[in-house]
Amino acid sequence: MKKRLITAATLMIVIVSVTAGQIATQKAPFNDSINKDALKADLYYLAADGFRGRLTDTPENALATEYVKSRFERMGLKPANNGSFFQPYNLVTATLGSENSLQIINGENDRIQLRAGQDYYPQTFSANARVRGPVVFAGFGITSPDLAYDDYKGNDIRGRIVLIIDHEPGENDPASPFDGVVTAEAAGALRKALAAQAKGAIGILFVSDVHNHPQPANFEAAARGAWPAQQPIVRRFTLASWVDKIRIPAAQISPALGEILVRGTGKSLPDLSKSAETAGGITPVALPGTQVELIASVDRHVVPDRNVVGMIEGSDPLMKNEFVIVCAHIDHDGVNAGGQVMNGADDNGSGSIGLINIAEAYAQAAKAGQRPKRSILFADWNSEERGLLGAWAYTESPLFPLDKTVAVLNMDMIGRNEEVPEGGGPRFRGLDIQTAESNNNATNIIGSTRSPDLKSAVEKANAGFGLTLRFRYDNNTSNLMRRSDHWPFLQRGVPGLWFHTGLHPDYHTPNDRPEKINYVKMEKVARLVHQMSWNLAQQEDKPKLIRGSKTQN
Repeated sequence: MKKRLITAATLMIVIVSVTAGQIATQKAPFNDSINKDALKADLYYLAADGFRGRLTDTPENALATEYVKSRFERMGLKPANNGSFFQPYNLVTATLGSENSLQIINGENDRIQLRAGQDYYPQTFSANARVRGPVVFAGFGITSPDLAYDDYKGNDIRGRIVLIIDHEPGENDPASPFDGVVTAEAAGALRKALAAQAKGAIGILFVSDVHNHPQPANFEAAARGAWPAQQPIVRRFTLASWVDKIRIPAAQISPALGEILVRGTGKSLPDLSKSAETAGGITPVALPGTQVELIASVDRHVVPDRNVVGMIEGSDPLMKNEFVIVCAHIDHDGVNAGGQVMNGADDNGSGSIGLINIAEAYAQAAKAGQRPKRSILFADWNSEERGLLGAWAYTESPLFPLDKTVAVLNMDMIGRNEEVPEGGGPRFRGLDIQTAESNNNATNIIGSTRSPDLKSAVEKANAGFGLTLRFRYDNNTSNLMRRSDHWPFLQRGVPGLWFHTGLHPDYHTPNDRPEKINYVKMEKVARLVHQMSWNLAQQEDKPKLIRGSKTQN
């Protein structure tokens, strides 16, 4: 009797252990439906020459979004935007207006007229305005409450034009609270203009941070780059909702002009720039004896754009109001100057096709009565190559509250093996030389330092797939951390990961074609993302985001 009780107890322990293990490693339903043959067939279609590289604001880009929409519709996803599979938003392009001028005024009869394109040029996001006033130096022009950092503390700058330097403090310091060596969002020129405007500035002038970049720069070439004489094949876009917020004129000035403006302080521009390298910001410094008159005229041209959004509604009465976003981007770089199609099979046909097939696995499971507890939003963002603009547009006007968004799983280039050749040039900056063979079974996971919970979750999900996960590019001079669509969500407080099999010599060339894809690995990565999304949608806990030093709002 005693022996039988021990056996029964032991059996019960085994049953409980096995059951717990099954719960912990439950396979996502229809995971096996994601297979390399289907991925290959889909990608050969989307990355064909007929789509002509899916460039923003082209008929082929619109056709690509229609294709994704039709797939979502046919598989039975729910339209995520009030009955529509599209989330529209506006981009803008800019051309120079009729009147742009910059003058230094030392008295009513002492004016120095500066030369456009040689001494200064308007920022493309500048408001149309004419202002005149004294100038103050405000360091990097950054305000970041999360880091207790403010370059506008102490002195009132209302009614003044601010002169600020480019980039950010500690830009080459891996321990910098401004995202280490990754360019922080707060360091962007448009963000700085908004910060100055909020403090009461009437205009803003940008100049190079010469203490970090002392080498001579070709300012005239930079001006031509900002305002090319002929319309480039790939136009420069900005999100309309951002530009609409700018009410002050903004211009970039040459370091030589910067020296003229600061000479009344008795300090050189490099000396003032060095003084801005502080832990908490600076008190603005008046530039005595000088006023500036700035006239900016920039014509904005609205360009409609759209994301593709579908969803599977969750099964739990409460948890279905929370979302896991699985996403990719649909656009690429069009046709080059030589008429060659930039097919973008890996970048990012691979992610978009992975997204479609993951969505289809969820749709099949839903038809079989197996819905996740949380809702899943499937998003194919647009205009990623133009500055993550589709994803930024979503975070500006989310379809569902961001505080109800549990995680973002972003697929961008999931079909090749990372390969960094010797002498690969600036496109591989910050990356170690490595062969494709050394990465045959590897994928980079980017963003995990912001959420150890997501790092654990991806490692757990990978147990059934055996990929080599590399966690190495979150704080790297390549700036990979901010180069895909998980980044806007991190800036808005949502944990996110980027699944990325790596750069290679065919990246952003006409050689990024579907016949070069590693479909065996692409299948593994797509299945991994599917499994991880299912796990996150089922578990009670929500992954946490580490705020503060590595997240700018």
